[in-house]
Amino acid sequence: MQNINQGELLRRINSPEDIKGFSIEELTQLCNELREYIIGVLSENPGHLASSLGTVELTVALHYIYDVPMDSLVWDVGHQAYSHKVLTGRRDAFENIRKFNGLSGFPRMKESEYDSFGTGHSSTSISAALAMAIADKINGKKNHHIAVIGDGSMTGGMAFEALNHAGSTDADLLVVLNDNGISIDKQVGALSQYLTKITTSATYNRLKNKIWNLMGGNSGAYSKRTTLFKKIAFATKSLFSGKSNFFEALNIRYFGPIDGNDIKSLVDTLSDLKKIKGPKLLHIITKKGKGLNAAENNPTKYHAPGVFDPQTGETPKKDKSENAILKFQDVFGETLVELAKKYDNIVGITPAMLSGCSMTKLQEVFPNRTFDVGIAEQHAVCFAAGMAVRNTIPFCNVYSSFMQRAYDQIVHDIALQQLPVILCLDRSGLVGEDGATHHGAFDLAYLRCVPNLTIAAPADEHDLRNLMYTAVIQKSRS
Repeated sequence: MQNINQGELLRRINSPEDIKGFSIEELTQLCNELREYIIGVLSENPGHLASSLGTVELTVALHYIYDVPMDSLVWDVGHQAYSHKVLTGRRDAFENIRKFNGLSGFPRMKESEYDSFGTGHSSTSISAALAMAIADKINGKKNHHIAVIGDGSMTGGMAFEALNHAGSTDADLLVVLNDNGISIDKQVGALSQYLTKITTSATYNRLKNKIWNLMGGNSGAYSKRTTLFKKIAFATKSLFSGKSNFFEALNIRYFGPIDGNDIKSLVDTLSDLKKIKGPKLLHIITKKGKGLNAAENNPTKYHAPGVFDPQTGETPKKDKSENAILKFQDVFGETLVELAKKYDNIVGITPAMLSGCSMTKLQEVFPNRTFDVGIAEQHAVCFAAGMAVRNTIPFCNVYSSFMQRAYDQIVHDIALQQLPVILCLDRSGLVGEDGATHHGAFDLAYLRCVPNLTIAAPADEHDLRNLMYTAVIQKSRS
């Protein structure tokens, strides 16, 4: 790897303590250096690019205001935590991220004390951070607890379960909702529309800030008027958004939205929120891929783009010749379209992995028969079961390691009812650099014990295509 410029300030950072005395101007420079360093490293050593570029300012601000690891910081999924790794004593090792004996591509407790909780799948951060907050209170500790979750991960059921629980506690929990309007594929569902509506209500946000200041901000006067402020704020939200705020309906204090790529705004807001007790949510708006124009304009492609030019963002041209090797997911996508043209009751279902499993091919031809249900594996599988009851043949494509989340639905909703659902497990086996959380290593073991399932593992693309045809014929006769 070529010598990557670490920047004047970045070279001096060996732990978050080293940035505590920085001015806002120095923090801004540090953000620029961090972003340049991440782009430089990932241009030669591929990893998750766009997500980490969008959260640079947030990462710096969190480490500037809070005292991690005494304060717990949990990153949902974790592919946006590269700048966190760089700032927490792993700067030089970062050049070997996702390599054998190198840094993990996701937070890993055994790797660093600054990784408060190991992650790799979505929607777990709020549960984990809430538990840490309650446990610390039991143990007499007065630490802060932060969960950073994207708008994509917020569509997962676990996130709502945790919020529902958090609202019934007095836990010192801050949920940072990182809203960039896109997870991997374009965000889907009512939550995305709701967040957009909040974001665009500038009138509400201006009025809320005025009320906040009139009530005394974080002063003692404000704390004595908490109930009154909450009533006014709640009524204001209802007036300008057309409905009550979803999070505050769960008794989670809502703040924002604010610019998540403005370091001064983040520092000021987090400083204020640090003084407010109880569960709260800060809604920030960030630009996925910020700092690299190509990534900003095409965040899906640059989620994990492989090798690219750090100046232009250009990636090597793919071989489109007849000898080019097709990926399994491309064979799946093209075969699914073939089958859907033959059988008008075939539908495709996936939990937010539309492009990853090439179901975009079906969406282009049959958009009304293609369903991206968000990051919700349990719902995807049960949704497929419900479809099967009404004389459809559902192809439900879920990554192997993610399917572990829907085990109950496979057993209860499909197998026991003997419903004609075709489950397609992508990324089975060892999948390389993403590591243990993404290896599809257990599917054969956990599925072989389930009755009424036929399990097949295609050896090559021809087997895959033939098995898909066989499955449809079998299901159409059942």
